Amino acid sequence: MAEDGFDAAAHLSKVQDEIAAAATAAGRVLDSVNLVAVSKVHGAGRIRPVLAAGQRLFGENRVQEAEAKWPELRAAYPDITLHLIGPLQTNKIKSAVATFDVIETVDREKLARGLAKEFQRVGKHLPVFVQINTGAEPQKAGVLPEDADAFIALCRDELKLDVRGLMCIPPIDEEPSLHFALLAKIAQRNGLDQLSMGMSADFDTAIAFGATHVRVGTAIFGPRPQPPAA
Repeated sequence: MAEDGFDAAAHLSKVQDEIAAAATAAGRVLDSVNLVAVSKVHGAGRIRPVLAAGQRLFGENRVQEAEAKWPELRAAYPDITLHLIGPLQTNKIKSAVATFDVIETVDREKLARGLAKEFQRVGKHLPVFVQINTGAEPQKAGVLPEDADAFIALCRDELKLDVRGLMCIPPIDEEPSLHFALLAKIAQRNGLDQLSMGMSADFDTAIAFGATHVRVGTAIFGPRPQPPAA
């Protein structure tokens, strides 16, 4: 338990139970759903109880934050798997490839080409997900649904990226099931079987629509820390 009294391990257990119930309701086996514990903006003190409880798959939004936070935790828990779930700028590619195990947010040709070049340079090829902007929101990253097939083909066929699946973040004010269904349809026609979709408020719905990875932060780690007052 953290010094502030927040029991992240207990919250993790509750989320795991809810995932199990959602998988059962959807007629799926439990191990077909992977929990990505989203630890962005939370410090090592909040993360360690979750690691001690057995969680090994985590998601971070920012390369710089992950670079600072995870080396020490990895030293203690070498079997950690770390997903980048936030936007990746091309000038951070080298650091991202060195820090993360999976890149979930491949969303444009320049980034895809930069990753392919870096993978070739360092001799390792991380699994990637293509991020789809299912709501066609201008302020949000992601490939538009109508461009998805061509972009996936570019990544796989020309650039030889190890595309494992698709990722989306539905619009906050729309029914998420419509977006989960769309992502599943795009994945199916491209022969992809991994879907990263669903967060704290809607992961049960995402599981019903085939999510293989659900990204849960607040329900495990609590509210994001507030910056100190000026």
